[in-house]
Amino acid sequence: MEAVKNNEKIIVYGDADLDGVSSVIILEETLKNLGGNVVKIYFPDREKDGYGVNETALKQLKKFSPALLISVDLGIGNLKEAKLAKKLGFKMIIVDHHEVLDKVPAAEVVVDPKQKGDKYPFKAFAAAGIVFKLAELLLENKMADNLRNNFLELTALATIADMMPKQEENEVFIKEGLKSMENSWRPAIKVFLDTEQEYTNFDQKIYKFISILNVRDSEKDLPVSFRLLTIHSPTECEELIKDLLEKREIKRGKIEEIARQIEEKIIQGSDESIIFEGNPEWDFSLISLVASLLCQKYKKPTFIYKKLKKEASGTVRAPAGVNSVELMKKCRKCLLTFGGHPPASGFRLKNENLEKFHQCLLKNFKKP
Repeated sequence: MEAVKNNEKIIVYGDADLDGVSSVIILEETLKNLGGNVVKIYFPDREKDGYGVNETALKQLKKFSPALLISVDLGIGNLKEAKLAKKLGFKMIIVDHHEVLDKVPAAEVVVDPKQKGDKYPFKAFAAAGIVFKLAELLLENKMADNLRNNFLELTALATIADMMPKQEENEVFIKEGLKSMENSWRPAIKVFLDTEQEYTNFDQKIYKFISILNVRDSEKDLPVSFRLLTIHSPTECEELIKDLLEKREIKRGKIEEIARQIEEKIIQGSDESIIFEGNPEWDFSLISLVASLLCQKYKKPTFIYKKLKKEASGTVRAPAGVNSVELMKKCRKCLLTFGGHPPASGFRLKNENLEKFHQCLLKNFKKP
C-alpha cells in the first residue's frame, strides 16, 4: 500500500503458466483499482532465461529502477537473484506457493504458506489463491461483488489447471468460481462457453478451455492466456480461440511423437528407475505435457529437457509418494536453478553437467 500511496513504479513479474497468468491479472487489476502505478508486466521465457526470477530479466527491467518488483508464482528459490534485484534498485515482494528450498530470499516481503513459521492453516493454494486472498485484504470494501466474482473465476481456473487439491478453501474457490463463470462478463470466458459445442457438460467445457489456455504461444513477450483473458473485444476473442483450438490439435500430434521417440529408447535401453531424456529439437512448450504423459504411464520420476547451446532447461513430473524437489536438492551441485512442487517441478543446468545430474538422480532415488 505504501508504494501505491507514493505513486511508486510497480512491476508485476509472473510465471507464464495459467496459474501465474491468473495471478498477474488479479494482482494488476487489484493494484489499478487502488490507483497503483503498474509500469510493466513481465513473464520470463523459461527456455531462454531459466526458471523463476533470473538475471537476464532483471537486467532488462533495470530501466524501470527504482521500483517495486512483485513476483507471483515464482521467486521462492531465487536467493541470488533477490540480492541482485536489491543491487539494481528494486524493492521486492515475493508471492509464491512452491516449496522453499533451504532459505527464504532476502526480499522486503515473502508470502508463501510453505515457509517455516507460517501459521496459516491451509498450505495447498495455487498462487492465484494466495493472490486472491491478498486482493481481499488490500481492497477491503472496494471489492465489489462483480470484481470478486471475476477474480474467483480466474482463481478457479488456476487452481484446477495447477492440479491443487480440491479441498478446504480451494474447494470454495472452484465452486464459486465455476458458478460465476456461467454468467461471466470476461469476454474470453463468455465467448468460449457460448460457442463450445463439442461438450454439453459444463465441467468438460472448462477443462477444454484450460487446455487451450495452456497452449504456449507468446506474442510481444505475453503468453496467449494473458492476451486472451485480458481482451475486451468478443470478436477478437472468438478469432484467437479458433486459432488456439487449431494449434491444440497440432500440439497433440507433436506430443505423441516426442513420447514415441522416448518410449523407443526406454524399450531398447536398460530398465532404469527414472526416465531422463532430452533433445535440442523438441519444442520446449510441449515437454511438460510429454513428462506428464510418460510419468502417468510408467509411474516413474520423469525428467524431460531441451538441450540448448550451452545449457538445458527441463521439466519434472513425479508419481505419488515421490518429492521431485527433495530429490533435486540432493543433486543441486549439478544445477543452476530448480524448484516447484513435489509432483511437478523444473530445472536448468549446464550441458556439461547433464550426465552427472542423471547419475546423481539414479543414485539418490529410492522407490517409495
